[in-house]
Amino acid sequence: MKCEWVQENILLYVYNELADDARYELEQHVARCADCAAELKASRKFNAVVSQFPVEEPPANLLAASRMRLQEALETAEQGGFWQRLMFDPAAWLRQVRFSPTLAAVIFIVGFAIPMALNSSNQPAEASISGISSVSQEPGSNQISIKYQTVSTQEAQGSLNDQRIQQLLLFAARNNYNSGVRMDSVDLLTQKPDDTHVREVLMYGLRYDPNPGVRLKALGALGPYVKNDVRVRDAVLESLMNDSNAGLRIQALHLLEPVSADSSVRVVLQKLAQNDQSPYIRTQARSVLAQLPEID
Repeated sequence: MKCEWVQENILLYVYNELADDARYELEQHVARCADCAAELKASRKFNAVVSQFPVEEPPANLLAASRMRLQEALETAEQGGFWQRLMFDPAAWLRQVRFSPTLAAVIFIVGFAIPMALNSSNQPAEASISGISSVSQEPGSNQISIKYQTVSTQEAQGSLNDQRIQQLLLFAARNNYNSGVRMDSVDLLTQKPDDTHVREVLMYGLRYDPNPGVRLKALGALGPYVKNDVRVRDAVLESLMNDSNAGLRIQALHLLEPVSADSSVRVVLQKLAQNDQSPYIRTQARSVLAQLPEID
């Protein structure tokens, strides 16, 4: 038995994932190999340290965002690339985990969290939701129906004031792989922009959603808060500077006009007036700046 095989399988041994015959062979090798014995001792020490910490459920937003990135990566990964190596060469993957205790800890914590399908109040735990397939509102009423997946498709019904409905809408708006569902969710959430959590999700959608329609809806809902909420103002400024959609940038520019005297807004307008690739935005930025009083 080679040392390389032993070191590749030490983590499996420590976590009791090796078959009995493989365990026996590994133990025999470690008994006569000082280097592998030291490796096993270090792995056991790491396991003992990790075991002292309570197993906590990862933040739902982190887990769901990771799922979304994973979905996007799987859709764009070339055949024979990383994901195929991960599937067919687990030993190589485990070597990476062995040299990264932080990654290993995160994997174990997430592993414990995912199986939790429902919380104690029989409401869906966000970390257990794999996706939301549809969001709809009954015409002429405040009743909303949401279908979501855990192990199988579930459905929740209630008004927009229902906390469970709000949680599912927040999840769908921020993390769902279906752009149509994100659009429907953001559309409903725009009815409650005063809620802090809703506003955070709308800012997240404005900054990161790949669908320009979702970003436009989020921007429209955040408009009334540009003046009094600095975080909203910063998100709109980012969109004005960086968004790929010209129509959205123009709308962001108009929303910022009432706060154009703000120093951060003024600086951005000055940059746009000089260098922006859009002639319309350059002209509008110059026009807004011309109406501002000079700074001594």
